[in-house]
Amino acid sequence: MTEATQNIAENSQCWGNYIELDTSDTEYLFISFSPTSMPIQQRWRNNGLSADFISSYMRSFFIADEDENSSAARYRFNAVKYVANELLENAMKFHDPQHEYPITISFHLLERSIVFYVANGIEQGKVPAFQSFIKKLLESDPNELYFQQMEANAEASEHKQSGLGFLSMLCDYSAKLSWKFEPQLKQPEVCIVTTRVALDL
Repeated sequence: MTEATQNIAENSQCWGNYIELDTSDTEYLFISFSPTSMPIQQRWRNNGLSADFISSYMRSFFIADEDENSSAARYRFNAVKYVANELLENAMKFHDPQHEYPITISFHLLERSIVFYVANGIEQGKVPAFQSFIKKLLESDPNELYFQQMEANAEASEHKQSGLGFLSMLCDYSAKLSWKFEPQLKQPEVCIVTTRVALDL
């Protein structure tokens, strides 16, 4: 580990039960989106296609073990597609396009769970507000918070940071959410945020 990498690790913050996976022990898919190859807003329209690809990738691993048309299989595929789409939308919506760091998503198949990691860069100045929302998310009843947020959105003219996607993951799919914040030494005004979402099989 280089000195720079070590300093970043020392300054990183984790919220929730954030666990790093050893990729040598998992079957996984990794996709990276370069922020310079295509405007983020244009790529945003392709999130559904990316989510379909990820759910199809998972389907290829489970089709031999269960009826593809069973309710359990449909629920699992829908959960993967929904979570992948929401995570990509959030990452691209709040990504800071002024820096060189890519948006990445990785999808891991474990024995009893499915785990996503999505990373993107945000402005350091936006970190406190995001962490305040995460704290509220982790400490509140998700169903109550969901309805509160729905009411707040109905009254607001803009709801860019509604957080309904995260709340839907918690309420509809019993997802386990956690985050890691890593300030960057090369660009101190940027923080890399990794969102981890685990779904039980």
